[in-house]
Amino acid sequence: MDRNQKIVRTSILGIGANLVLVVFKLIVGLAANSIAVILDAVNNLSDALSSLITIVGTRLAGRKPDKKHPFGHGRIEYLTGMLIAVLVLFAGLTSLKESVEQIIHPEATSYTAVSLVVIAAAVLVKLLMGRYVKKAGEELNSQALVASGSDASFDAVLSIATLIGAAVNMLWGFKLEGWLGAVISAFIIKAGVEMLLEALSSITGERPDSELSEELREAVCGYEQVRGAYDLVMHNYGPTNIIASIHIEVDDDMTAREIHRLTRQIASDIYRRFGIILTVGIYASGTGSDKSTAMRAQLAKLLQEYPAVLQMHGFFVDEEKKRVMFDLIFDFSADAKAVCGEIHEKLKALWPEYQIDVVLDTDFSD
Repeated sequence: MDRNQKIVRTSILGIGANLVLVVFKLIVGLAANSIAVILDAVNNLSDALSSLITIVGTRLAGRKPDKKHPFGHGRIEYLTGMLIAVLVLFAGLTSLKESVEQIIHPEATSYTAVSLVVIAAAVLVKLLMGRYVKKAGEELNSQALVASGSDASFDAVLSIATLIGAAVNMLWGFKLEGWLGAVISAFIIKAGVEMLLEALSSITGERPDSELSEELREAVCGYEQVRGAYDLVMHNYGPTNIIASIHIEVDDDMTAREIHRLTRQIASDIYRRFGIILTVGIYASGTGSDKSTAMRAQLAKLLQEYPAVLQMHGFFVDEEKKRVMFDLIFDFSADAKAVCGEIHEKLKALWPEYQIDVVLDTDFSD
């Protein structure tokens, strides 16, 4: 069974469980005239609809690449997450409106022991379902399933609050349903906002996972001929479709045949290990040039004066054309152009006979 099939199966189980909870909670809520229990049932219904949307989104995202979408349709999963977030927000706002009305104009409620047993059973089901769905989402790297599982676990906590309200009403006659409904609504709205922001962040383009980028960089640096790995950029076209590029530093006396063999081997090994399509570029590193080594040391000493410079790489001295080339990575908060201009002027004074070519690079990954 592949990833998409597992997501669909998990979502179907979630739909079934939520629909059962909807029926029982509606019966209890209507019988007891409890807005809190009814709103809890509505929340379960929205969870079932979210699972249905997850199924549809997974099916669409799993379509094969075509001429118009050569990278596949994996990002549809993020659009699915946005749609689910909007539905959750709508449910939360509607619930809040009903709760406020209940606080202003309270109605009598009448709970029974059976009602409390049903609510307690619903709490247990939600806890088990939340744990199962979230675990499946983490194993399958499904943002939608993780969100659904977390939401289900959180719903269980809110249902406990409803259970407490019902018990208080039975024992002492205090009516807390409207207030509990407002609390439940607030948490639903909060969850919807967080889900929406997460989906938007994924679509906008997030920084790659630090652990993954570190493992990939270490794997590339594990080859004997590689003296350094830089400029790692990863583009996400869905949770399981990542295309990346990286520059490696190699000795400048390597032949095209040797570089070809090395870069092909790296790309092949990275795909087998990580499932990432990697393009490998190169930086040439001078071999045996005392002057180049000394100039690099001078540059490194100069850069110590600028904390905004996070990294320097790709250093190369072309003695034939009298050019010095290197890349600088700056902190995002720094005025990179201004600092780079100052560094450039100091280097011109230090090496007047050379043309200085500085590339402003971006801190794309850790």
